[in-house]
Formats: sequence, C-alpha cells, structure tokens
Amino acid sequence: MSTPVMATKLYIPTPRPEAVLRQRLTDRLNKGLYRRLTLISASAGYGKTALVCEWLAGCGRPAAWLSLEEGDSEPGRFLACILSSLQTLGGDLGQGLLAVLSTPQPPPVEVILAALVNEIAGVAEPFILVLDDYHAAESGPVSQAMSYLLEHLPPQMHVVITTREDPELPLARLRVRGQLTELRSGDLRFTRAEAEDFLNRSRGLSLAPEQIALLETRTEGWIAGLHLAALSMEGEPDADRLIRSFTGSHRYVLDYLVEELLQRQPAAVQRFLLRTSVLSRLCGALCDELLPGAEVPGREILSELDRRNLFIVPLDSERRWYRYHHLFAEALRRKLQTGPEGGNIAELHLRASVWYEQQGDEIEAFRHAAASGDIGRSANLLEGRGMPLHLRGAAGSSLEWLGSLPAAELDARPALWVMYGSALLIAGKPTGAEQKLRSAEAALAGAEEDAGVRELHGLIAATRATLASLVLNGSLDSAEQQLQTAEASLQSEELDDSTGRLVGLIASVNGGSETGFNTETVIDEVIVESRRALAYLRPDNLPVRTAAAWMLGVACQRRLLYPAAREAFSEVITNSRRLGHQLMAVMALTGLGQIEEAENQRSLAAGYYREALRLGGSLPLPALGEAQLGLERAGNWEEKISRLAEPLSPRELEVLELIAKGLSNREIGERLYLALDTVKGHNRRIFEKLQVQRRTEAVARATEWKLIPDTRKPH
Repeated sequence: MSTPVMATKLYIPTPRPEAVLRQRLTDRLNKGLYRRLTLISASAGYGKTALVCEWLAGCGRPAAWLSLEEGDSEPGRFLACILSSLQTLGGDLGQGLLAVLSTPQPPPVEVILAALVNEIAGVAEPFILVLDDYHAAESGPVSQAMSYLLEHLPPQMHVVITTREDPELPLARLRVRGQLTELRSGDLRFTRAEAEDFLNRSRGLSLAPEQIALLETRTEGWIAGLHLAALSMEGEPDADRLIRSFTGSHRYVLDYLVEELLQRQPAAVQRFLLRTSVLSRLCGALCDELLPGAEVPGREILSELDRRNLFIVPLDSERRWYRYHHLFAEALRRKLQTGPEGGNIAELHLRASVWYEQQGDEIEAFRHAAASGDIGRSANLLEGRGMPLHLRGAAGSSLEWLGSLPAAELDARPALWVMYGSALLIAGKPTGAEQKLRSAEAALAGAEEDAGVRELHGLIAATRATLASLVLNGSLDSAEQQLQTAEASLQSEELDDSTGRLVGLIASVNGGSETGFNTETVIDEVIVESRRALAYLRPDNLPVRTAAAWMLGVACQRRLLYPAAREAFSEVITNSRRLGHQLMAVMALTGLGQIEEAENQRSLAAGYYREALRLGGSLPLPALGEAQLGLERAGNWEEKISRLAEPLSPRELEVLELIAKGLSNREIGERLYLALDTVKGHNRRIFEKLQVQRRTEAVARATEWKLIPDTRKPH
C-alpha cells in the first residue's frame, strides 16, 4: 500500500534571476527533445537541477517534476511518485492507476506501466517528465520499471534524469538507436566565461581575470566550489589569500569553504545552520523548535538564506519549505558533530520528533526519535495510533531500528518483538518471522491478558496465518523449503514493503498445485490462526482483521467449508468498503462467486462476479480477470440453459451428475433414497428437456452446456 506523496517533491524549483544563463547547454537539451531520454549525470555540485530548471522555463513544453529520495526505491512507491507528478499537469492522466496503487494488493508493475503507456499515448500535447536525484531511489526493480517505460515510451513524453551516477538502464541501446542525449561533468563545468559571469556579475566580486582563471583552475569549474568560494569572499579584503589557500578533492574543498563561510556569518546564523543541518526538510516553525529562544524567527532566517542563495533550495512555490544543498548539509553535519553543539544532536532529533508528531507525521517523528536514541519514544511511535508504522510504509525503517536493539530491550517491550516478526514478513523476509513471534510469546508469558496483550496475541496469530498461507503455494517437500522459496521470490525485487507480493502469492493458492507435504494440516493451521486473530484483534483494527478474514476465507474455500468461507469473505467486503480498499472486496466477491459456482448456483455466482467487475471498474487488477472468466462461464451456462424448453430441476441436475459418474438407476436410487421408478421418471424428463435419446448423449450435451462438471479424463 503506497503512502501519499509530499507536494514538495513535485515542485519545480524557480530559476534564480541572477543565475548564469547557459545557452550552450539549453540548446543541446532542446535539440534532444525528439529523443526518449535526456541523462544529466555528474557528481554533486555541478548544477544539474539548476540547469534543468533554467531550460524548462524557456523550452515551451509543460513539465512534471519529481524529486526522488531513498524511500522511493520500492517500485510501487516509485510509480506512485511518478503518477502523482503527472497529476500536476492537469487532467486525469494516471489518476485511476494511482488509486490502484493505494490498494493492499496492487497489480504487477508491468501491468501498471502498460496501462500508463497507453494513457500517455492518448495525451494530445507533448510534455516532459523530470526525475531529479534519480540515484537516491534507484534499485533493481526501479531500474526494471524505468527500462520498461523507456522501451515503450510514446513520443508524447520526454524523460529527463538527473543523477550522481549512471543508472542501470539500457543506455548503450538507447545511444545506438539515437534515443539518448547525455550531459556529463565535462559538459556541466563552468567555462572561463561562465565562471567570470557568475563571480563578477551574479556575485558582484569584481575579480581580476587572473584571479578568476586561478579559481576556475583550482575548482576545475565545479560550480559548488565556485559558489562557496564566492560566498566566502564576500567582504574579504584579501581575495588572493583565500583563492590560493585551498586545494584538494571536492569534499575537502567544500569542508574548507564551509568553515570559511561559517566564520563570516553572525553567531545566530552559524548556530541556525548547524542545528538545523539534522533536518532533511526545513520550515520556519520546525526550525524554531530546534532553536528555542532565538531572537529571529526561523521563517525570517530561511527567507534571508534564500535571498542570499546560501545553498538552500525552496521546495514549494510559497517558499515555506526548504532543504539545504545535499553536500552543504553533509558538511554542516560534520561540523556539528565535531563542534561544541555535537553533544546536542540527540536533543535536536528529539525536538524534531516531537514537532512532527504534533503535525501528525508519525513516520518522520519515528525516524527522528530513532536518531535521537530514545528507545521508549521510538517504540511508542512505531506502535502507531491504532496501526503500527511498519504497516504504513515504514517497514524498512522499522527493521533497521529494531535490528539495532539488544534482546533485553525487546523483551522489556514484547510489542516490539511482535512488530519485528510482522515487519520481517512485510519486508519479504518470512523465514525470520517465527523466531521473533516465539520471543514475543516468551516475553508475554505470565502477563495479564488485558486489551493490549490480546491485541498482541491477535497480531501474532495474523502473522502466523500469513506464514502458513505462504507455505501452501508450491510443491516442495517441506514447509521450511517452501517458505525459503517464497522469501527468494519476495526478495527478488528488493522491496521495502512486499505486501502486494504477499497477497499475490497467497491469492495464487486457490488455483495452485498441491504441495508435497501435508497440505490439509497447513490449511487447518491457516484456519486456526486466522480465527484466533479475529477473536483477539480489536474491532477497529480493520486492515489486519480484513487480511485475516481474507486468508480464512481462502483456506475454508479450499477445504470446501463453504459456509465459513462465505462468512469470512462477507467480513472482508464490509471492512473493505469502510477502508475504501477495492481490491480486497473484489477478491472476496470473486471468492463468493467461485463458491456459488462450485455449488451449481450459477445465477448467484454471476451476480457476485458482476459486482466484482463493477467495483473494480476499468482498473488493471489481476483479480478482475478471475471474475471476468467466472462471469463468462456463468453467462455461457445461462445462454445454453435458455435453449431448454423447460429448465432442469435441482433434483434432475443431481440425477444427471450421477449418470455422468456412471451410476446405474438402482445405484442412483440408493444414493438419493428414491424408488427405482422415480429415478426412471427423472431420466425420461431429463432426456426430453435435453432433446436426447440415451444416457451418453445426455451426459455429452450437459457437459457441453456446462450444466454439470466435465468428469472426462484428459488424454
């Protein structure tokens, strides 16, 4: 399930009026618009983002922007970010697909991408999609998704990628086909003329040509170095001293220049820069929280830093949210750690955590709490308000923190053991989950069974039901082997949240092959643990209850316990409607249709299938395929049964199925407790209605019209 995308990630930074115009590069970008991809690849500080912003302002095409981060490396999240950015273009491009991704079991990435390509092909006006800081989110699955998109990209869309390292994309193939425009460090370096324009016109330094030449040589045209050098020289009477005093790699040049820069700032600004460097995003109120008692409000300082272009980047058009240039932030944090404020880093993270919690952003509050080292606060935040954070898209962060804790801390808080096991499952690592669940039970032993403890037992049972459901999907010799195979499948896409894949594996059980071990025992385990989960979980824990009810329905359906399956699927539908999760309701409706179809209640089955299709609409949900096939079967039966002058009665259908199984009239009578003459009478009426003369013809026609199951053995 994907979490909402922050609007600040979709904001196109506004070019600064004093920026150096780089016509030689924007001309190359314009000439490459007919190609599929523009790749701008260089290390930090080369002005990649600024160049693209300058180009977009004058290229004449609408553009969608996406600033990527490490948390966007899961393909579902990555696609949600792209679709959200496309929404900024107006219209309904990607709107339905974005809704699909918010369901507990989104369809495979290829299905979403194929549907997106079709929607893009229908757009009238060409546009640009910019993926800024692509390296932050790149992973195997993301690379596969982007490769697919580029391979099938309609001419209406041009993709621009800015990155610090070359992506794992088919660049060689794109080059050969003439579908790639590339700008790299050598292209992005300031020329001598651009360096002079930047230093003297934009920064107003009045440097001599030989000073500019020396500075340009020392920085190798590296824009971040020139920028920081310019800031350091403001008000410096001896520019030659500064220019000649630094050398070395970019990192050390940057550290030196930050040192020079900080010394020239008022003490209040120095303190502001250092203390707020722990933040990934900054706004006035949040900065005030980290600088209590400051005379100047954070909003005013941010505005002044923005005005001075002090390596700060606005994240929205209202200039409420900002971030520091990544390299600048890293250098500030190193300075913070080694300076007198280094002992306050934990307190700064804690203050940020409290602020984010007050704003309702529990995931960001948890991340800062974990960074602060406050285990109690982190644990409380991780448990969430009614739903643990690892079930809301923070499985990766949760596991990283839980894995850092000693066992004694987890024993003292059994809920953490429970979340550990559940988070491993969500992250696609089911083989390690059972051990954590047993540790949770050991820590809970002897505890008074209050509402909180009952909830933990319910979560343990729900996790175990999922583990058992995964075991059913395969044909290996042992449950342990099957779980390892499931984990290998889940890990093949390097997902932080494997909920969709988990549901997909469990959903395939109903039509899957029999396993080599005791299948019925495992099915019974799913039933027992699911029922235990439903008995213990709070009524308002709808997401977990819905999952448990669905697994119970699937298991009962497989064991032919149809009344219990109907009851479970009905709870799934009720909960799904309250949650707004279409997919779970579609799957439950399809399950109900299959049950009615198995019991020859084809009209009822058709009704469930139609409702599933209506609810799913035109969304590319794999579950809708099963509903469509079921409706076709029911429709064919209804069409063929309409050919009968008079429908077969339920008793006549029973007799016909026994005839198909080869039973004699006497055996049929014994099976159904009917007199022999009564059975013969049923035979005559069946033959008349089917317009046949003998048993074999009746069976053949009934099978053809799907009035009875096809019992013929395959050749």
